Amino acid sequence: MNSKQFYFSLGRPFSPLYSLAMHFRALLYKKNYFKTHRVSVPVISVGNLTLGGTGKTPVVQYLARLLQQNGYKPAVISRGYGGTSRKPVNIVSNGFELLLDAKEAGDESCFLADTLPGIPILTGVVRKLPAEQAIVMGANVLLLDDGFQHMQLARDINLVLFKTDVLAGNSRVFPGGDLREPVTALKRATTFVMTDVHQENHDRADQFASLLHAKFPEIKTEFARYEKKRLVQLDSNDTLSPSELTDLNQVPTYGFSGIAHPQAFQQTLKKQQLNIVGFSSLPDHVKYTDQRVATLLHKADKVGAEALLTTEKDLVKFKEKTLPLPLYALRMETKFDPTFDQYILKEIQR
Repeated sequence: MNSKQFYFSLGRPFSPLYSLAMHFRALLYKKNYFKTHRVSVPVISVGNLTLGGTGKTPVVQYLARLLQQNGYKPAVISRGYGGTSRKPVNIVSNGFELLLDAKEAGDESCFLADTLPGIPILTGVVRKLPAEQAIVMGANVLLLDDGFQHMQLARDINLVLFKTDVLAGNSRVFPGGDLREPVTALKRATTFVMTDVHQENHDRADQFASLLHAKFPEIKTEFARYEKKRLVQLDSNDTLSPSELTDLNQVPTYGFSGIAHPQAFQQTLKKQQLNIVGFSSLPDHVKYTDQRVATLLHKADKVGAEALLTTEKDLVKFKEKTLPLPLYALRMETKFDPTFDQYILKEIQR
């Protein structure tokens, strides 16, 4: 039994209480005892039912680029998890320049700001406030990052993501399991998205999609896959410079990651035919203190590494840090079938 399973076993007696509380909260919103704020532009929520990562950020990236390429002016609204700023509205990026660093805004918000030029990124705990500010700044579509449980802001498209290799975990509600709410909450969704679908797990994705269809026949399921694009390097100016995978083919490289499922990133690296000589799995949203960086460098030195490789989410936390080894990130992008694009654009137009 790992530590996660151990804590879930301790929390299992309290799971029905938390489940009931979340169900009652949703009911109060449905009956309009708790008010839902509707803004003047379409809102697309990207969220999940489970704890941990399901690939929300790459899907937000995909949607932002899709909308931008089709003439819309999207903005991303996030809570800013892990950021120290407590202002009601934080403009992480106005679309042209980064205004807050990862410490203030949170690593995911800065990652989106770095990789989505021309698209404003705003954060705030009460998300209707940054949402309204984004509209003032010219946005005509809003992307609500990790918004499924944030029912205070109305949405027109409600995407719920499941990571194919994890699905619904043990199907129990926190603190006895992986679910943030009871399964009945999925009735609020407009579309389910299975993420990180690949050849080895496609049958698993099909089976879970069939299960969802049996329980929620009116809600369709889409599949999303990841494609590696290239490497990016954090240069001396703290900007992301493109590089090629072949640049690291013969270089002893130490990998590390502080995301929800670092083992998945480790497996991805193994498939790239890179010379990975060591790997460290770190906690999600890890803070790279001087001590932690020194530990990473010590481990890399012990195995003879000549370069470091991580995720783009981790990479943005290394701005203004001086390292003795070159630091790269593997850029991955989400891909959907064209029918998904057509669905999103049609709903937005409507």
